[in-house]
Amino acid sequence: MFWRFSSLRGQRLHATDGEIGKVDDFLFDDATWTIRYLVADTGGWLSGRRVLIVPASIGETRDGEEDLPVSLSKSQIENSPPVGSDQSVSRQHEEALHGHYGWLPYWSGAAQATGTINDERGDFGVPLGEAEEKNGGDPHLRSMSEVEDYHVSASDGPIGHVEDFLLDPEGWSVRYLLIDTRNWWPGKRVLVAPQWIDRMDWSAQEVHATLTRDRIKACPEFDSDMAINRSFEERLYRHYDKIPYWA
Repeated sequence: MFWRFSSLRGQRLHATDGEIGKVDDFLFDDATWTIRYLVADTGGWLSGRRVLIVPASIGETRDGEEDLPVSLSKSQIENSPPVGSDQSVSRQHEEALHGHYGWLPYWSGAAQATGTINDERGDFGVPLGEAEEKNGGDPHLRSMSEVEDYHVSASDGPIGHVEDFLLDPEGWSVRYLLIDTRNWWPGKRVLVAPQWIDRMDWSAQEVHATLTRDRIKACPEFDSDMAINRSFEERLYRHYDKIPYWA
């Protein structure tokens, strides 16, 4: 089952001993489309301080549930290295953060197997790649909120904009981008897998897909009231003549 980013954003987060805030954002690797961090807004508890939590610390829940469990204590989070909205996150800060929680750093390689991976984010409102140039971290880390509303182009012209993301909690990856095509034809919303994206133009805020507009127009339509099951995915991959990720 996939989780929608829009459904998770704003959900309450519960540590092992109490509420710690709400989901504010997710940071993902634009090369692998793996989710690196959940960004938590601590609200009144820590005066709105935002903290980074690796997906491996998030417990089992269901899309749309009111709370997300986190396997950390409030004391651990309160005493973690601070991340301000107006400061960069350097490699030194990353090392301190991972050391504080005992997380394996993503640059060790072993972190890929455990899900304990990193953030190299600067100001939470700017593209991570720009912050990385100053701090020598991972240039591929991006904010999901940043990519929302990016324009989307097929191989032969524009088709719409990014409306949402469908996340796979098995391995914590971005499984699909939900594209709203209402600017091209009325009402239809479609799913595009990251593997079908040719490139991201960060300065122009554009997503460029390898698919044609006609192929996208004829694809199975996404219905928000319908569960995305394997049967739907099989139809989608057959339509685009793509090798399924589960094969």
